[in-house]
Amino acid sequence: MVAMSGKVLIIEDDTRIANWVKVYFERAGYTATVANDGLSGLKLARRTAPDLIVLDLMLPRIEGVELCKILRRDSDVPIIMLTAKEAPAERIVGLESGADDYIVKPFDPDEVIARAEAVLRRVQNRVQDVLTRGNITLNETTGVVTVDGEPVTLTHAQTELLSTFMRHPNQLLTRDQLISLTFDDDFDGFDRAIDSQVARLRKQINRDGRQPIQTVYGAGYRFVGE
Repeated sequence: MVAMSGKVLIIEDDTRIANWVKVYFERAGYTATVANDGLSGLKLARRTAPDLIVLDLMLPRIEGVELCKILRRDSDVPIIMLTAKEAPAERIVGLESGADDYIVKPFDPDEVIARAEAVLRRVQNRVQDVLTRGNITLNETTGVVTVDGEPVTLTHAQTELLSTFMRHPNQLLTRDQLISLTFDDDFDGFDRAIDSQVARLRKQINRDGRQPIQTVYGAGYRFVGE
């Protein structure tokens, strides 16, 4: 595993788990800070501007999904959500709230580090390029997306997904291909999760009924630029 560095904020009310994850991040070369409730986590996030947030779904004061939405409105910081709930619907809720990835408890701390580094690599190793397809422009250096010249706020996962679509215009992409091309197989993908990400991306880029991401029923999706 290639050593990386950066500031990580762990928002977890179980102090044993929080400290355990903190130690593993520090061993991997990160600076890690812990908050044990949602409100404290929000204040720390705003004050310290971390490079990555590890966020528990079930939190006191401000629960995880709501906190994720607030954090996403504030910035595009990568967020990995921890959840003890195994139902796919709960994972989808986490992704829909703006999380870039999720891990179900109980988990191996090495998996948390691996997923964190995968998310950070996707952010840090963007190809310096500007993609334009029709009325959509994506600056892969800054992550800035505009539609009809107006900026659009996307999560890191949504930005990467849009990049995949824009780099493969008019090409049928299956769900498995989208996961592989976008997330390097680090995304614990299942059909409903990737469908949810596509649906949220569509809402963000839709203008006046112009929707470039088309569903090919029974097969996948196709991005049709103007």
